[in-house]
Amino acid sequence: MLVSRRTVLLSGLAGATAVARRSSAAESWLGPVTLLPAPIAAPSGQPHLHASAAGTILSWVERRGATATLKFAELADGRWGEARVVASGEDWFVNWADVPSVIRLDATRMAAHWLQRSGPEKYAYDVRLSHSIDGGRTWSPSISPHDDGTKTEHGFATLFVAPGQGLGAVWLDGRATRPAAGHDGHGAGGAMTVRHAAYDGAWRRVADAAIDLRACDCCPTAVAVTSDGPVVAFRDRSESEVRDIAVARLEQGRWTTPTVVAPDGWTVAACPVNGPRLAASGRRVALAWFTAVGDAGHAYVAFSSDAGRTFGRRVRLDAGTSMGRVDLALLDDGTAVATWIEIGNEGAALMVRTVSHDGTMSPAVRVTALEGSRTSGYPRMTRHGDALVFAWTDAGAEPPVVRTATARFSR
Repeated sequence: MLVSRRTVLLSGLAGATAVARRSSAAESWLGPVTLLPAPIAAPSGQPHLHASAAGTILSWVERRGATATLKFAELADGRWGEARVVASGEDWFVNWADVPSVIRLDATRMAAHWLQRSGPEKYAYDVRLSHSIDGGRTWSPSISPHDDGTKTEHGFATLFVAPGQGLGAVWLDGRATRPAAGHDGHGAGGAMTVRHAAYDGAWRRVADAAIDLRACDCCPTAVAVTSDGPVVAFRDRSESEVRDIAVARLEQGRWTTPTVVAPDGWTVAACPVNGPRLAASGRRVALAWFTAVGDAGHAYVAFSSDAGRTFGRRVRLDAGTSMGRVDLALLDDGTAVATWIEIGNEGAALMVRTVSHDGTMSPAVRVTALEGSRTSGYPRMTRHGDALVFAWTDAGAEPPVVRTATARFSR
């Protein structure tokens, strides 16, 4: 089943997720949110967006029986191009929160990752990497950035363009975990770690290091590259089960000691499956995250003007109760555009607004209604020129399918 090729205003779309009309208060900064038809078959999920100077890439996973396939398309002249296949397999680990990706390194080189089961345990799987030197027409045999050989969880990876136009990867690594009897292998033994690997232009591994030795088991990681180097954000995990957001920076080939950005003090005995997002331009960094201290879910943004060394006060995004699942992009003046899922009287919705470093915010705009479930996954948003591009899983469709939309902004 292919998504319709018609362009439709997103209010009142029959048989699909309803997307909100703009309120008059929001008209000053965001234009109409309009469906962007994409060459995506159903069932599909796990959308991912990557923007670079070379353009914007959408990737997703399609399912046909036991086979999962990672595909991507590129945005040109306001339309998605043809869908291309990166890889497929019957032994993949496909999960609503652990999302594969495709990124562009330069005009011709690309990289991708997905997850492959390594053993019979529920959470025994590996990160697999592949690269292309011809713009995604063909892909190399896959490799793994980790070589520990343990049948444990390796996932929630973030790929990024490393200094020198190589590939960087950060992921959660379970090599130190040892499942206890009676557990399913997910966080039942030792601590989850955060690790980094990098590859040069010849695809030789030139870095392999631990960033943090005790992290939350299943919250996605985030990376942004500043003019001073990469910054990583992840959900930390203290010995007393405080799970706040920490950042670390790569300086002179070494990762700094991770520091908690905002001590929310969220104590929770299990992983909330809700990771942070980063965006950077020069030395300016924006960080978005979710917390639920006192069982009240809220989404926040904080800014750094020194490449992630320090952050200012946090700014709350939501107006009521949030499910998090945030995303971020930066505008030319340093203003952040943030998305999050908010729970209101009419159910769950994907919201978007701008936030300035002084705490000034635009009116929030309701992009689309969502199913308030895991099937909806992580909605994604990126900037493409003077427009925002959104991607999400329409869990209300039968079967679920990835949809995309766009809206022009003005600043």
